[in-house]
Amino acid sequence: MRRLALLVSLSLAAAASAVAQAPGRTSADQRQAVTITVYNQNFGLVREVRAVDLARGRAALEFRDVASQIEPYTVSVHALGTGRFAVLEQNYRYDLLSPDQLLKKYVGRKIKVYRWNSVTGRDDPFDAEVLSVNQSPILRIGNEITYGFPGRMAFPEIPENLIAEPTLEWLLDSDGGRRQLEVSYLTGGMNWRADYVMVVNDADTQGDLTGWVTLDNQSGASFKDAQLKLVAGDVQRVRDQMARDQAGAMRAMAVATVTVTEEGLFEYHLYTLERPTDVLNNEQKQVTLLEASGVGLVKRLVLPGQPYYYRAQTGEVMSNQKVSVFLEFRNSGANRLGMPLPKGIVRVYKADKSGAQQFIGEDQIDHTPRDELLKIKMGEAFDVVADRRQMEWHVSGRCESTSSWEVDLRNHKDEAVTVDVLEPIGGDWTIVASSHKWERVDARTFKFEVGIPARGETKVTYQAKVKWC
Repeated sequence: MRRLALLVSLSLAAAASAVAQAPGRTSADQRQAVTITVYNQNFGLVREVRAVDLARGRAALEFRDVASQIEPYTVSVHALGTGRFAVLEQNYRYDLLSPDQLLKKYVGRKIKVYRWNSVTGRDDPFDAEVLSVNQSPILRIGNEITYGFPGRMAFPEIPENLIAEPTLEWLLDSDGGRRQLEVSYLTGGMNWRADYVMVVNDADTQGDLTGWVTLDNQSGASFKDAQLKLVAGDVQRVRDQMARDQAGAMRAMAVATVTVTEEGLFEYHLYTLERPTDVLNNEQKQVTLLEASGVGLVKRLVLPGQPYYYRAQTGEVMSNQKVSVFLEFRNSGANRLGMPLPKGIVRVYKADKSGAQQFIGEDQIDHTPRDELLKIKMGEAFDVVADRRQMEWHVSGRCESTSSWEVDLRNHKDEAVTVDVLEPIGGDWTIVASSHKWERVDARTFKFEVGIPARGETKVTYQAKVKWC
């Protein structure tokens, strides 16, 4: 009797221990705070604080509602406050419940298949053994092996190693009790970009600039009341071969009006939304980055050349050459700007005579610090064209020539214009003579600033001596 009582006591203690050590679970409902930092390189940093009841000693904890594109090797977890807390082991479980996975787990096991009987008006049950599910389920029903069997499959239970959503599982050693866990990890599927809209005035001398941030969350998780931060810059990352294809994802669109603050972060820039916002899965969210009115602009017409013009006998190089149009503005406080601008596309509009805004061009800008000059290429001018001819060419020595040039600029507009004739020449060069004043741009380039009257023409001539080797 004493031995039997001891065995019963030990069995009860083991059962109680098993109950105590059963895996705990925590989900998004226990979130007390969440911060998301999104980088414009298709990844993000998630930081959560959750209140969790921990078992004393060694116990498993399932951390649910993580992003499905989580990078498990980047997970950091620690308990806030005092007391023993250690992570002994971490597992990332991503064997998700689906019809195909469920069938695979039942290979070699029995299931029920119900087939509709139109005569009796009810489903007829069949006992079936799952033999294979490589392409189509192969079943043993009675003494026959069949596939393509029409019917509804029913399973007695969900296998323990299948889960509904990706989950982190830790083996912890702690003092137990109510604790706050701070967990952070990197995830793919989060990205953001900047887009800018500029509306220019009639004289092309000022513009109103609006900047938008578009956040795209395809990480596989939603985050309510998140503190959102955006990092602009080229952050170094080591990529492996496990990138996932996100093509074809369906997304909703949300627009929010919030205030964004900016600060320096290492060699990058950090933009913070001043109030929490919901970052939902498969959603695009737009927020205002900046609004500036009366930004000073300069419109420039540029006729570009090529270095190879001076290295051979060519004759007429170009007839009716298009003249490029640029808008320039300084990103400075004095010019009503001054915030470091993330890279993005600037789209430019201008009102026609009826007052309707018309699209007149767009260009990509790179990450631009404050006080830098931005140049937006708008396109090619319609009414300003040029001919470029080589009038003389002489070989002066090995890789050395002297050539004479004529650039004929024609303006068909009703107002006078100024064109920058930009000549990249390269090598060791000298301008021997010219009809107009020229300016050295850099060691490889010179330019003429040429005024052309309304419906008029201006001819630029010059002679250049070049040695290129």
